[in-house]
Amino acid sequence: MKNYLIIGNGVAGSTAAEFIRKHDAKGKITIVTDEALPFYYRIRLNEYISADISEQTLVAKKQHWFKDNDIDLKLRTRIVGAEPRQKMVVSENKQKFYYDLLLIATGSHSFVPPIKGYDLKGVFTLRTIKDAHEISDHAKNSNNVVLIGGGLLGIETGNALKKLGKKVTVVEFSPRLLPRQLDADGAFRLQQILEEMGFSFRIGAKTLEIIGDNQTTKGVLLEGGEVLAADMIIISAGVRSNLELADALELEHNKGIKVDEHMRTTKADIYSAGDVAEFKEKSYGIWPAAMEQGKIAGTNMAGGDIIYKGTTMANILKLAGIDLASAGNIDPENIFESKIIKDEKTYKKIVINNDRIIGCIMLGDKKGFNTITKAIHEKYSASEVLSELIV
Repeated sequence: MKNYLIIGNGVAGSTAAEFIRKHDAKGKITIVTDEALPFYYRIRLNEYISADISEQTLVAKKQHWFKDNDIDLKLRTRIVGAEPRQKMVVSENKQKFYYDLLLIATGSHSFVPPIKGYDLKGVFTLRTIKDAHEISDHAKNSNNVVLIGGGLLGIETGNALKKLGKKVTVVEFSPRLLPRQLDADGAFRLQQILEEMGFSFRIGAKTLEIIGDNQTTKGVLLEGGEVLAADMIIISAGVRSNLELADALELEHNKGIKVDEHMRTTKADIYSAGDVAEFKEKSYGIWPAAMEQGKIAGTNMAGGDIIYKGTTMANILKLAGIDLASAGNIDPENIFESKIIKDEKTYKKIVINNDRIIGCIMLGDKKGFNTITKAIHEKYSASEVLSELIV
């Protein structure tokens, strides 16, 4: 009987456990996580902050799911060390966990730039339910919120706080919002829509310092001298892989733990998946990739043989109530041919290279998005699908 150990209870770890059990009915499966909740929807934390959903609604797989699948879930257990030659890891409270096969699915953490004052009271990042609790508590006595970072998470967090009646200003260093999902035209339209909803923006702005009084934040100083009043600040500057165990386990890593097409690391008995993994020099950081990698890792750990070929970078969401979807190469420099349809409420761009759709942006209307992502992945002739998409 194989002894499977999974470190991390996010979408990658939970999916891996599910597929191990599908292929191995008798093996021992243990999941160890430092979280206090079973696997939950991290992407819905903003809805929890705005009080649109409860904490229990966040939970994707409740305790009974793990019990029904004979999976031993260890909550509030942080792994801090390892002895790879003994096939063992050790927790913060000195508990030892042995394995025949190990999956590292420890995810990522919020990146905090070295801004002076980042450690003042009232400065937050959002990555875990614990962060969401702290933000919710502080918001009760806050009015002016500054978001440092105009990416997906930043704007969604801002919208959640705006629903609570807060004044929200977004400071974005890039020359446009959502630089990974939108080109200049799409970002401009999104900014206009959000401004109509009450957001304020400082685009192409650099934060010099978070200023405070008695260890509590009071505002943000921008390059150029402007000071934005803030009794609450959310830093949304991207994420970094949790690589603490990579060295302890003697695994090769760069931005993430290096894996092959079977999701195997440089050690045959150790796999990795999700935000912490790096495949062909790429860490995806998106839910669909983590789920797919978890499925492949779990299947192969249990004796299967399936290959990971990469995931088309795609985001589909409702950003502050606005439909937004993007995939593949959005071509912000407008190098390739593109088909664009836009009006006051929508912006749709399909990027084409050599009669192949290679990317798209859909703002305000995501109809046809699944067809496009399939066309990107399957490399259909653009002429075969364009007529039904440009509507």
